[in-house]
Amino acid sequence: MKNFFIAALVGLAVVAGAQTLPTIVLKPVLTKITDERPVWMSEAPDGSGRFFIVYQTGKILVVKKGSDGGDAKVFFDIEARDPKAGGENECGLLSIAFHPGFATNKLFYVYYNQKNPWNQNSHPLNFPIRSVISEFKVSADDADKADLNSERILLEVPQPFGNHKGGELAFGPDGYLYLGLGDGGAADDPFNSGQNSATLLGKIIRIDVNSKTDNAFGDHKRHLEYGLPTDNPFAKEPNMGDRGARKEIYALGLRNPWRYSWDRANGALWCGDVGQNLWEEVDLIVKGGNYGWNVREGAHHFKPGPPGAQYIEPVMEYTHRPNLQAQGLYPDHSIGLCIIGGYVYRGKSFPALAGIYIYGDYNLGTIWGFRYDYDAAKVTAHGKLLQQPDNIDSFAEDADGEVYALMQDGKIYQITAP
Repeated sequence: MKNFFIAALVGLAVVAGAQTLPTIVLKPVLTKITDERPVWMSEAPDGSGRFFIVYQTGKILVVKKGSDGGDAKVFFDIEARDPKAGGENECGLLSIAFHPGFATNKLFYVYYNQKNPWNQNSHPLNFPIRSVISEFKVSADDADKADLNSERILLEVPQPFGNHKGGELAFGPDGYLYLGLGDGGAADDPFNSGQNSATLLGKIIRIDVNSKTDNAFGDHKRHLEYGLPTDNPFAKEPNMGDRGARKEIYALGLRNPWRYSWDRANGALWCGDVGQNLWEEVDLIVKGGNYGWNVREGAHHFKPGPPGAQYIEPVMEYTHRPNLQAQGLYPDHSIGLCIIGGYVYRGKSFPALAGIYIYGDYNLGTIWGFRYDYDAAKVTAHGKLLQQPDNIDSFAEDADGEVYALMQDGKIYQITAP
């Protein structure tokens, strides 16, 4: 997410796009929880009715859904590891994912960052940060407490800069664990990670946590704490060590995928990808898809690429600048600065919202939506659902398909319709 706020644009942002959708109302929930920077919230898939709220500083609270939050307990705490070090605005503890068999095996997974000690002998670059994906287990004595001693590190990804960390972990309908990773940071994707199949940066990856892999890349020293799905796009590429295509990759060409989700109705995978200077985008992710970064920003040229290369264009985009709106896929879409990907509403409480993909902007606080016709492969309606003043860190979905908004100042809201 971008770490700036341009107040002068707020007034411009209230100019609505196509007003063909219902408005929404934010209903405060868990009002006694006041910690800042909640970046993820999940309901445990065990029927217990518990929310797990992830805070960027390194803590996860567990709370009963429907309560005022006064019953919150600390479930997980690695604040002493300082996961935000190296990138205060974008590093940190960024998500939790529960194993599909969590009700019986009590396994869950987290994504966090760690600062690396400087090493003058590292080649070719000294990566100052690493992203860590780890498995943990719930304490045998307390269902509301994680066993920190149970950590099994699945994967560590070297990071060259302190921004663009992506960071969502989520199990897909296929039972595999997905992870969105940004391009590694700085600006302009200086190492061309988005289009480089030999790195996990700038990708959505997919792994099997229920198996392990030996000799993964033709290197007998390489043992992986996870399996490689045999239908991943590069699964059958030749083994070339660190120089070859990474077999974990599911999709590529992403700059900073900040929150993705599956449509419960059909398994479609939607992703908000944060842009750089001019364009923010929503992508419909397919296996093997290349979404263009850093050759494309949104549906627009960014850097030269191979002649004739094919990229999947975004389904929705919006610009940072009012003078560029006419060049967008949807010229009547209002402006913003940093997209927050959301969810297709499939809850039952607010039928007017059914089928609307809800997404927002971190800087300006705008919440938009669109309806998408999967058969025709086109947006049929789009518009602004709400203009509100808070910085949106993330959206969340509970077991019933209801959708929530998490604000940087700590407020949590349920999205409702009048």
